[in-house]
Amino acid sequence: MHAPIGPAPADRLHVMTYNLRFPADDPGHYWHERRPAMAALLNRERPTVIGTQEGRHRQLRDIAADLGPGYTWLGVGREGGSHGEFAAVFHDTGRLDTLEYFDLWLSDTPNVIGSTTWGNRTPRMATWVRFADRLSGRQFVIINTHLDNHVEYARRRGAELLAETVAAFGDLPTVVTGDFNSAAETGDPYTRLVSETTLTDAWLAAERQLTPAYGTFGDYREPTVGGRRIDWILTSPHFTAELAAIHPSQVDGRYPSDHLPVQALLRWT
Repeated sequence: MHAPIGPAPADRLHVMTYNLRFPADDPGHYWHERRPAMAALLNRERPTVIGTQEGRHRQLRDIAADLGPGYTWLGVGREGGSHGEFAAVFHDTGRLDTLEYFDLWLSDTPNVIGSTTWGNRTPRMATWVRFADRLSGRQFVIINTHLDNHVEYARRRGAELLAETVAAFGDLPTVVTGDFNSAAETGDPYTRLVSETTLTDAWLAAERQLTPAYGTFGDYREPTVGGRRIDWILTSPHFTAELAAIHPSQVDGRYPSDHLPVQALLRWT
């Protein structure tokens, strides 16, 4: 399949959010079977920055190796160190310099590794990075997260903490990526992050949508037009979404993940 967006020109940022599906015991969808399709997709697209969810340490190392020396990633496992799933952020090292980086846990004690205080049994977290873009001379922040899939209260409180984190950056351009486990436009996390902040949904705001509005959890099946869009890219008013895509890429009938990647080409405003 062709690349809907591909490498970004110097005056644009190509942002992707992608739930990688951890290396689960999925007959027919083991990581070693999915890895070539993942590598093909990412190397066609070459995003400037990728917010990922569910990746395990060895899986992230595989992706870094497949992307080559032009990329690196930041993040820790949600159980600390290299343990558990990551909300890792990959970026193009030929263009972006890392100025600050931080991991926080979605709880009443965000600085406590692995903390859970909102009824969710699985730790949930966010990773944020402040970048300097050498091509545009601008700085921006990406905040990447994965909200809980079981407890609605935990999703709501997680969205509140993310909104507070966005506000703390003031007028610094900000992009939020993630698997929110809640439908765009209708769910409570979306309301708190879009209706109650200055963030904009890049898919809805895009000047041109390059694909149908697929549901983003495909479960390795043919994507559904008009399905639930639970993976989003949100942007502060410093950006205009020029293009957007929800990419049902596959190689020889094999999908890289049970989710579809969401992409946006952003123009500085």
